[in-house]
Amino acid sequence: MSDDLETLKQDTLKALAAAPDLRAWDEVRVATMGKSGRLTGLLKELGRMSPEERKVRGSALNRLRDELSREIAARGEALEAEALNARLAAERVDVTLPAAPQAEGTLHPITRTIEEMTAIFGAMGFKVAEGPDIETDWHNFAALNTPSHHPARTDQDTFYLPQEEGGTVERVLRTQTSGVQIRTMLAHEPPIRIIAPGRTYRADHDATHSPMFHQCEGLVIDRDITLGHLKGCLSDFLRAFFAQPDLPVRFRASYFPFTEPSMEVDIGWSRRTGQIGGGDDWLEVLGSGMVQPRVLANCGLDPREWQGFAFGMGIERLTMLRHGIPDLRSFYDSDVRWLRHYGTSPLSPALLHEGL
Repeated sequence: MSDDLETLKQDTLKALAAAPDLRAWDEVRVATMGKSGRLTGLLKELGRMSPEERKVRGSALNRLRDELSREIAARGEALEAEALNARLAAERVDVTLPAAPQAEGTLHPITRTIEEMTAIFGAMGFKVAEGPDIETDWHNFAALNTPSHHPARTDQDTFYLPQEEGGTVERVLRTQTSGVQIRTMLAHEPPIRIIAPGRTYRADHDATHSPMFHQCEGLVIDRDITLGHLKGCLSDFLRAFFAQPDLPVRFRASYFPFTEPSMEVDIGWSRRTGQIGGGDDWLEVLGSGMVQPRVLANCGLDPREWQGFAFGMGIERLTMLRHGIPDLRSFYDSDVRWLRHYGTSPLSPALLHEGL
């Protein structure tokens, strides 16, 4: 190797060894191998040499280029490793330090109640069914044996929607999730065992009523279903939900268009203290009954072969009783303090109570 090539080699190796970081390394690489680099300039001079000189000089330059390329690449990898180690050392987390405080979200009480109801009824073999919030008048009223003159079908109680363009079907914001029961019976063959939690809408607003609220309805259709099955199912649910195995439960005769016979369900409580399960008073919590034969027939089921029971309850109402909340409107005030007080950690499971 000629003196000038040896000088270029030594100068490059010294500059690489002295480069403290990748930026300095890249300057050395460009000064040697770049378009205007020293080695590139020597390679360009080959065109002015004779064939014999070009052959000898070109071979030496190629060997030098290969050697310097290896040295430059090796030094670059070493500097990259040093930079990574320095970054890891600077960004290392001290796991002994206390964690930075972060606000923790909670589940809304309504969401939590729906989870618990689903868990309890799920242990009894119920499945969750869903339906649209905008229902037809037929699914919401007529199929449920609700006569046209019934007060629930007036504009004062129900939110009616304009008919779709060119349509003749009257639409409403569902006043109950009973439409899900109708849709389930139309779409599935018995036996049926479902609950239908969801939003419902009625034209009412005060401390115990809201234009939008949540309801959970249930339906069981099978052969040889009796009132005994209804009473056992609802008694077990209420005792599990309120975590009181001996909770007094009373079934009282009532009237609903879609069930016959119909019953209101009461639980024992104290009017003076508000304590669930204590005292000599009764508190109504839900409605129920055996499915009206006309409702079964409207859904294409033979009442002589199939029978069952249905029930419905307000989710807000049960939540208010569970937590002692006096005003339903507070559920929708979006008060963060209220939500933190009554909310539940999203990581805590909806545990089943004893007896299920």
